[in-house]
Amino acid sequence: MGIEIERKFLPAGDGWREGGEPVLLRQGYLSTDPARTVRVRIEGERAFLTIKGKNQGATRGEWEYPIPVAEAAELLDTLCPPPLIEKYRRRIPVGAHTWEVDEFLGANAGLVVAEIELASEDEAFEKPEWIGPEVTDDVRYFNSNLIRHPYSSWKDRI
Repeated sequence: MGIEIERKFLPAGDGWREGGEPVLLRQGYLSTDPARTVRVRIEGERAFLTIKGKNQGATRGEWEYPIPVAEAAELLDTLCPPPLIEKYRRRIPVGAHTWEVDEFLGANAGLVVAEIELASEDEAFEKPEWIGPEVTDDVRYFNSNLIRHPYSSWKDRI
């Protein structure tokens, strides 16, 4: 089984804009059940089908498979209920890790989330100066929830 250990943060300021080239991501969900999500994603010229299990803290099972871009586009257009998640992702190396900073579009415009994948939940990592509050345990920031409850509808944004 694949394991994903991921922590999420909100950026403080725009310093993240100076790192990494933005790549457009389009993704939709075949299942948004909290016990199992099934995602289709096109990232630049690549596409993936990803299955994720239920979160246990910052850890969950994850299985990811490359699929042809044309098939991913067909799945997004025919089987994934709208709206799709669209965002620009920047990969920014900091110390021994790479931060992924997502700038959301559409109904989630204005939301920016920085994520870091770790080998263990207690692994030490370097926080760049542009990292703000942690939101790992706030389910509103899960991409699968942003489809049903987009950022533009939130009344209490951090």
